[in-house]
Amino acid sequence: MRKKQLAIVMVVIAAMSAWVYFDLGSFLQLESIKENIDDLRNWYSQNPLLTGLIYFAFYVVATALSVPGAVFLTLAGGALFGFWYGLLLVSFASSIGATLAFLVSRTLLRDWVQEKFSAHLGALNSGFEREGAFYLFSMRLVPIIPFVAVNLIMGLLPIPTRRYYWVSQLGMFPATAIFVNAGTQLGELESLSGIVSPSVWSSFLLLAIFPFLAKKLLASMQARQRLAAFKKPKQFDTNMVVIGGGSAGLVTALIAATVKAKVTLVERHKMGGDCLNTGCVPSKAIIRSGRIAQYMRRADEFGLGEVPVSVDFQQVMERVQSVIKTIEPHDSVERFTGLGVDCVSGNATIISPWEVEVDGQRITTRNIVIASGARARVLNVPGLDKLDYLTSDTLWDIREAPKRLLVLGAGPIGCELAQAFSRLGTQVTLVSHGPRIMPREDEEVAAMAQEAFSREGISIFCDYEAKRFELDERGQSCTFDTPQGERELLFDRVLLSVGRTANTEGLGLDNLGIFTNANGTIEVDGYLRTSIPNVFACGDIVGPYMFTHMASHQAWYAAVNALFGRFRKFKVDYFVVPWATFIDPEVARVGLNESDAIEKGIPFEVTRFDIDDLDRAIADGEAHGFIKVLTVPGKDRILGATIVAYHAGELITEYVMAMKHGIGLNKILATIHIYPTLSESNKFLASEWRKARKPEKLLSWVEKYHAWSRG
Repeated sequence: MRKKQLAIVMVVIAAMSAWVYFDLGSFLQLESIKENIDDLRNWYSQNPLLTGLIYFAFYVVATALSVPGAVFLTLAGGALFGFWYGLLLVSFASSIGATLAFLVSRTLLRDWVQEKFSAHLGALNSGFEREGAFYLFSMRLVPIIPFVAVNLIMGLLPIPTRRYYWVSQLGMFPATAIFVNAGTQLGELESLSGIVSPSVWSSFLLLAIFPFLAKKLLASMQARQRLAAFKKPKQFDTNMVVIGGGSAGLVTALIAATVKAKVTLVERHKMGGDCLNTGCVPSKAIIRSGRIAQYMRRADEFGLGEVPVSVDFQQVMERVQSVIKTIEPHDSVERFTGLGVDCVSGNATIISPWEVEVDGQRITTRNIVIASGARARVLNVPGLDKLDYLTSDTLWDIREAPKRLLVLGAGPIGCELAQAFSRLGTQVTLVSHGPRIMPREDEEVAAMAQEAFSREGISIFCDYEAKRFELDERGQSCTFDTPQGERELLFDRVLLSVGRTANTEGLGLDNLGIFTNANGTIEVDGYLRTSIPNVFACGDIVGPYMFTHMASHQAWYAAVNALFGRFRKFKVDYFVVPWATFIDPEVARVGLNESDAIEKGIPFEVTRFDIDDLDRAIADGEAHGFIKVLTVPGKDRILGATIVAYHAGELITEYVMAMKHGIGLNKILATIHIYPTLSESNKFLASEWRKARKPEKLLSWVEKYHAWSRG
């Protein structure tokens, strides 16, 4: 225990001991106060200043020690000093005492509570950082929650001490005035029920409701202020304009049309956005080609003759385009027009909260949803602009495979494409500016992926920071700062995979005063509203997860809150977010992994099942990888799961469902899984969890019973 904490504990123990020894609690009873009030008044008349100081100090100590009886002290203050002087003493003494109790709780308990319950306190902490003063003020206004409890609980939460004091001073003042006034009539009071009459409680309730009404009024005033600079049309062409025809925009428009709203969808390039044209679909198509090539190289493992692998890269890329063309009708203008969406092609600029201009044509609308997505980020490194560099957006135009490909960035996209190109015959060098590849995964996951890459001939360099690019008679090169000094790498093409940048340019956000975050994404609240109340945003333009499935998830909230938010709003649920990296072996995750849990101080237990012992994996020649599940200590509730395995992206779904609906490992264990399938591995994982918690004592008695039954 730290010295400060030890000192506070000693002071509190000494004060409590003195309180008990001198039986000071006997003075905090209504009968005792009534019996001694005349003597106290006589002494006050002879020593007014000293009496006030003693009363003030006694009140502060009683409140700081969180002993019951502050109500009776308040009554005594009114009876002894009268209304105004009593109100002055009680108001300041109660606030100072409450702040001391708050500080004791903060010093002794806050760190422990925050560490132990960090998984559950995240949203509460965030809310109190923004609006803690409002919630404290509401609790102070109405004495339904004991002030003692408020002091101790607030000490555990992120509200500054100075703010706690002055909010308490203001918030407790009305209730203090009511009780001090009641104290002036102490002789007529038989119990506290004489104070809490219907009229008094009505006053308390009105005081409690007032902050919420004030908050709504303030929000309404802020909205009006932000909209005041713009002229609102008397009628609208449409209920909603959606900017962007990617996953987020398409789902938003579809939901709006489904509930019979008139919706206009604006796309400046290709329907389907990045996912269809440059992201998920083409990357999975080229990954499949690379995987088939790798299977051919492994033919002898399956009892087949050696199969020569000849890659026609142009045909591979044509197949990629063929896959895009096959899926394209799902996201086409024709389909969405048939579903009731008015599709418009062009560049959209937001003119006002109710007007969007598309290539000179103005559309008036009740609501706007920005879903303009993101693009591959380009490094600001000298010499790069002189090279014909590739990104995940431009890669799909090439028809000749580079002999030497340098991939900058070892996140999911960089790893997927590095392995795919390597399997298609390109010599690949994968570079990470961090200490390892796949930085969001556990170290053992990254190590397993790196080992697989190395076996396939991919060169991997970590802690390499690009310093400059050059083009000379040797070809293209990049010089890196490394832990061993400068290092130069030669290549034929370079692929940038260093993150994505939100597409906010040209939308007119500055004209409306719509705020963006430090990383360039649009700032939204929990309901996906921007700083303009009828302008929403969702998908990659918002984050925090730039996944297609997250964009679709957010789209529901954006559409419903925009169309029906005046009646009820829904906060986006980020509780269970899965994702996968489609390398070989696949890596899939949901919830916490060990690195996250340790970083956040969340206690956990780990259960692991190695898939090399699974019958189906052995039969398929894919007996490698593992499942790792984190659970609450002593319970089967799942905190997170990581799978590194053949088809991990499919296997993770059972854990996503379990976490979403509160299903524990015991119920997974009790569920029949088809044999032989890969999904059995989830049941075997649950079995490992159960075996580690066998009731050994009970089993010893069962063993004795069986021995007895054998005679």
